[in-house]
Amino acid sequence: MAVSVFSVLLHFVEKYATGTPNKMKVIDAYLLYVLLTGAFQFLYCLVVGSFPFNSFLSGFISCIGSFTLAVCLRIQVNPENKEHFVFVSPERAFADFLFAHAILHLVVINYIG
Repeated sequence: MAVSVFSVLLHFVEKYATGTPNKMKVIDAYLLYVLLTGAFQFLYCLVVGSFPFNSFLSGFISCIGSFTLAVCLRIQVNPENKEHFVFVSPERAFADFLFAHAILHLVVINYIG
């Protein structure tokens, strides 16, 4: 069982390293960073407490929103999804991502108080 799981993971890593464009790898690294940041914030809240609850909530919502926006960007930029996003260029998708991030962080900053 362990050998088959290891071989599947090894095959996944090889296919990801050779078949994934560099733009997608950068977005995936950003997704991992945002995911870990949200997990650490949540663990910190569980261990230490959430005294300034608005601060915790706004930071956690920022992580969730950033992750969601990055997933949407990854879907739009993926070459395999080109037929679904015919009228959306990668530059337009990135501009939409930046605009949505600006709106998200304005809301988060206003929620902190």
